[in-house]
Amino acid sequence: MHDFVHNNKRLMQVILAIIVLPFAFFGIESYFQGGSGGDSVATVGDYRISQNEFAMALRERQDMLQRMSGSRIDPALLDSNELRFSVVDNLVQQRLLMQRAVRAGMTITDEQIRDVVSSVEAFRENGSFSYARYEELLKAQGMTPVIFEQRMRQDLIVDHATHAYTGSAFVSRAEAAMLQRISDQQREISHFTLAPDRYLPQVKLDADAAKKYYDSHQDEFRVPEQVRIEFVTLAADALLAQIQPAAAEVRKAYDENLKRFEVKEARQASHILITPDAGGGADAKKKAKDKADDLYAQLKNNPKSFGDLARKNSQDPGSAANGGDLGFFERGAMVKPFDDAVFTMKAGEISAPVESEFGYHIIRLDTVRGGKGKTFEEARPEIEVELKKQLAGRKFAELAEAFSNTLFEQSDSLKAAADLIKAAPQKSGWIARNGTDSGVLGNQKLLQAVFSDDVLKNKRNTEAMEVAPAVLVGARVAEHKPSSIQPFDQISGALVKKLTLQQAGQLAAQEGRAKLEALKQGKDAQVGWTAPQLAGRGDPKGMPGEVLRQAFRADVGKLPAYGGTESPGGSYTLVRVSKVQEATEDAREKQNAIAQTLRQVAGQTELAAYLASLKQKSEVKIRKELIEKK
Repeated sequence: MHDFVHNNKRLMQVILAIIVLPFAFFGIESYFQGGSGGDSVATVGDYRISQNEFAMALRERQDMLQRMSGSRIDPALLDSNELRFSVVDNLVQQRLLMQRAVRAGMTITDEQIRDVVSSVEAFRENGSFSYARYEELLKAQGMTPVIFEQRMRQDLIVDHATHAYTGSAFVSRAEAAMLQRISDQQREISHFTLAPDRYLPQVKLDADAAKKYYDSHQDEFRVPEQVRIEFVTLAADALLAQIQPAAAEVRKAYDENLKRFEVKEARQASHILITPDAGGGADAKKKAKDKADDLYAQLKNNPKSFGDLARKNSQDPGSAANGGDLGFFERGAMVKPFDDAVFTMKAGEISAPVESEFGYHIIRLDTVRGGKGKTFEEARPEIEVELKKQLAGRKFAELAEAFSNTLFEQSDSLKAAADLIKAAPQKSGWIARNGTDSGVLGNQKLLQAVFSDDVLKNKRNTEAMEVAPAVLVGARVAEHKPSSIQPFDQISGALVKKLTLQQAGQLAAQEGRAKLEALKQGKDAQVGWTAPQLAGRGDPKGMPGEVLRQAFRADVGKLPAYGGTESPGGSYTLVRVSKVQEATEDAREKQNAIAQTLRQVAGQTELAAYLASLKQKSEVKIRKELIEKK
């Protein structure tokens, strides 16, 4: 059974994610029941994927993308048709795999489910599975153990069905070895850069070149539409300072959670280990016991010599050099005879030799810590912080609806909303639609609302926008600056420099290509190469990326080999490869890692082909009109 848990470690991470997803949004039952008739967005055989099931899966995917992007993803992408169809396709694939697994007789037993659940760290207290904590966490997400375990059973079955393809792909050692050689090969590289600056004196721009460029490239000089906004923020964290839990509530929380404030007892001990010679039988065992008894007798006469005797005599390589010190450990961490002895000793006491499977231990108990719970006064600061967070969360929930309503009902000003939450409105600098601010003002959903016609033209407040978990913002436009073209007089000087540099870059590239051709013909191109340096794909040694890429594109059938590359900045770089060095060290471990990656890619390819064949064999129908965003 432990093998079952071990083999499903990846799924354990999925389970931890499951328990924090917002299942209550539509009702968890939608995961297990097909929709009825007309409201299904897709059908897989007789199974119907309901609009609720689709909506929940879409919400989960959107939440995941929000978390991954730090809430900076474009809201349009979160509800794009591409994302919506991707979610439906994933639901269809899961159902196909589930149906195939059931037909094949694949099952997950109740015992296996219990074993996995009991191994989830989030459900454990004091190192052991807690059914009460299990129920509490699930209840907070609107679930029951039956519902949770039913979904987990499905996930495990689908995972096993998937693994049959992703975990069985074959990659030959020759393929892995070839890729390893390519990866580890090094080339001796030199390079020479022709910078555009040296060609500036040769450039003669026409007098009207800058004006002509300006007139024909107006969009390059366009200043985007900008606004200054006033905004007010309601955040749960900001409410903490306004809250102080009642003393009676703090005491009640302590009394109801005494176990939580227990500190496990840990002991620090040192030992001298004497092990019998392997294969020596009873005589070797007696000899080891006699030696341990002799050392114990010495210690009774001189307890302070424990560290020296351990360094000279202990046969435990991990602790002997430290005078036998084993550090702190809790009950159950050591072999039973050792554990039983240590946890019956008093600090400073030295035991007679204790026999274990490893030999004879002479133990000194050094320190005892823990073993008792925190007092109320010790636990109070921690409890108060937690209660404040809970109360702040409740107050935030209470204020959120009123805050949202006030922004809407008194849409010509932020004053009422600010007064409601006791927060003064803030003012921004100039911001554009594509704002890159990393804070509140960079939130794409808020920016989209600010630049909407209702807010911008009708001078109304935005809705209460959720810019982060438990953070709402209401805003209105204070000033508006339409998009405009920068006057030619303001940018003419910079434009002349830009065009001059562009032409200088063209001259650099022209001469660079000529030198490259000369080098390939074996002629002297008068190039001042950098000192040659061995570099590889995985070990660039600080070599510029484009130089390295050119060096490994070069045909090294004949050395030296040459290449050239033009940079966006206008410079041209010549590259020379003078030597190729193949990897000579034993790279079996690296080959194994490459083979594993190749197997994963091949496995995913095989799984995709299998799913495609299942779709062809199964009656899959997708109702595009119910999926596409209206």
